[in-house]
Amino acid sequence: MSASTSTPTDAVSADTAVVRALRRIRVPQTQRNRELALLVFAFAINGSAVALVQLGASGAIDWTFLVYCGGLTALVIALHILLRLRARSADPFVVPIATLLTGLGLAMIYRLDLYWERHGWDAYSTRQLAWAAIALIAGLLVVMFLKNYRVLFRYTYIFGFVGIVLLILPVIPGLSGGGNADVWVDLGFFTFQPGELAKIALGIFFAGYLVRTRESLTSTGTRFLGITWPRARELGPLLVIWLISLGIIVLQRDLGTGVLIFGMFVAMLYVATGKTSWVLIGVLLALSGAFLASRILPYVGARFTNWLDAFNPELMDNSSFQLVNGLFGMANGGLLGTGLGQGRPYLTPVAESDYILPALGEELGLIGVFAILCLYMVFTSRGIRIGLAGQDDFGKLLATGLSFTIALQVFIMVGGVTRLIPLTGLTTPFLAAGGSSLVANWIIVALLLRISDAVRSRPRVVIG
Repeated sequence: MSASTSTPTDAVSADTAVVRALRRIRVPQTQRNRELALLVFAFAINGSAVALVQLGASGAIDWTFLVYCGGLTALVIALHILLRLRARSADPFVVPIATLLTGLGLAMIYRLDLYWERHGWDAYSTRQLAWAAIALIAGLLVVMFLKNYRVLFRYTYIFGFVGIVLLILPVIPGLSGGGNADVWVDLGFFTFQPGELAKIALGIFFAGYLVRTRESLTSTGTRFLGITWPRARELGPLLVIWLISLGIIVLQRDLGTGVLIFGMFVAMLYVATGKTSWVLIGVLLALSGAFLASRILPYVGARFTNWLDAFNPELMDNSSFQLVNGLFGMANGGLLGTGLGQGRPYLTPVAESDYILPALGEELGLIGVFAILCLYMVFTSRGIRIGLAGQDDFGKLLATGLSFTIALQVFIMVGGVTRLIPLTGLTTPFLAAGGSSLVANWIIVALLLRISDAVRSRPRVVIG
């Protein structure tokens, strides 16, 4: 028998492989087709927003910037094609919502650059374009190489260590990037905010740690007022995270990151145990920490003063100027807004980052703000749905924790600029100028895509 002669087993194997390939091609990819339709809608809105900004601010369309935005569109399409090949069952809403929010934020940043006549690399919109490209490439790489997200579970404590190191980097002498809070690291050729990446690393650590210790945390405790309260010895992990959050507030003067990390842990602790008592204890610890910080730390006390007495003439000319201007800008927008490129968001300091939502609120109006908040709401609900639909505890906690982090960050920022709560130093996810935040949020998108695909298409792979 010659070497080229094939056996019946080889023929059957080849036929099976061909049938599988044909089946993949012929079976309609319902989720991806839905995603493509939503992406086309997002591309149309983003392109129209940039064009309206140009017409409203300068009266002419600059095709050069629209072509640059087309480069981001190409990267999003590349991510969509990759999902068709590698994650066919991934959630179809996550990428379009992230794309639309990123595009709207870029349009407003570009609008402010037009007024201030910033060009080239000095323009925030140019840097935001570059960071958006890096963020999309990071998301592509995560989807491409992270075939099974449960691999992350093996490195639970390594991610915890990485998260802590990222948090302390800004306070190391010689690395601080300056600013009102020690949250930036200056590497000479660029600066970044390690806290944004730390929230992902700590989210993975929290999920892995809670899976390992869930039984002890859910053990029977004392029942009081109709609620089962944990025993004193079980409060250790919560107290440790609370102290770490206070350390961030004290050492880095970063109220937002401290609240965000503690809130993420409490939310994941509740999902892991199902005990309402953990949430009540977490809220009490957060309120007590905020009260102590407002009394002991001058910068925290100043934020509370600006919040409670923002329209005091003495404060309006100084510390609460930014907050009051943002409120006046949104009031000027009214219900329908002044129109893109026709408002005066430039009157509010740092409108391209901390106050980008009031800037959008002035030109898009109350309806526009509601639409943006609805996008965040749908994004969060899809992430939580991904977590709750899974049969794997690690994936459930990770998806829920990351989604809640986005929601909490939006609440903290929107509550701050609307004077619902004291203002903190966080950025609005996807919208605000800032590369670190954009990269971190697109990595979260990629993780949610991987988890949702595993939950829907390969449930046996993700069961621990």
